Amino acid sequence: MTESHENWKTCFAQLASPLLLFARQWATSHADAEDIVQDAFVRFWKREGAYTEKNRGLLFATVRSTALDFLRSSGRRRQREQMAFADDPDLVEPRFEPDGAVANEELANAVERLPAALREVLVLKIWNDLTFKEIAAVLELSQNTAASRYRYALESIRQELAAHEIRPTF
Repeated sequence: MTESHENWKTCFAQLASPLLLFARQWATSHADAEDIVQDAFVRFWKREGAYTEKNRGLLFATVRSTALDFLRSSGRRRQREQMAFADDPDLVEPRFEPDGAVANEELANAVERLPAALREVLVLKIWNDLTFKEIAAVLELSQNTAASRYRYALESIRQELAAHEIRPTF
């Protein structure tokens, strides 16, 4: 391993926790904070090449800058999706809020039983916050197909939960 690689590993091991804590000020989830820190590390390393005590502040500044970029990007994505939903009333943001542990377990089981093609779109959309355009690029299919699979997944879950007399709010 090169000295730079070792320096990077040491730096990350020492500073990951404080940087994550710092990134959480702007992130809505731990996963987002981890993404921010990872992106910041890459930016920092490309620019600086190594970590020293002298550029420690710059590393934190890079995390802050990356977090603010992330917030702007997320805000723009949210606006685009809201406009898309306004244009197509059949696309509804899901809200998984069934009552009780039994309902949550049934929901998890219903998602598990979805065909892989529907489940992967659902997971990318709901839990990873990707747009249909992004999902289409990831899965190499059209945006319309991604949106259709999403609707089919929601409808399948809705029907399965209705059979258990659980009424989802999506």
